[in-house]
Amino acid sequence: MSMTTIRERVLLVLKLYDKIDVSKLTLESHFMNDLGLDSLDHVEVVMAMEDEFGFEIPDGDAEKLLRPADIVRYIADKEEVYE
Repeated sequence: MSMTTIRERVLLVLKLYDKIDVSKLTLESHFMNDLGLDSLDHVEVVMAMEDEFGFEIPDGDAEKLLRPADIVRYIADKEEVYE
């Protein structure tokens, strides 16, 4: 798995989430401030990432994943992808 693959998969999962305005979505978009998601939406996004990548993200870690870029870095660390 490469960094590019992780980025593409994270953004694809987010684009398929019906509450996200794709036109506002970037790697640096803040889920609450920029995309208007609430805490329940955030939990659903994290759960979708868990499904996509096949591992559980502890709540303490999930709280810190506030932008797509944070999720990409987190998954890259878990999968030991360094580019």
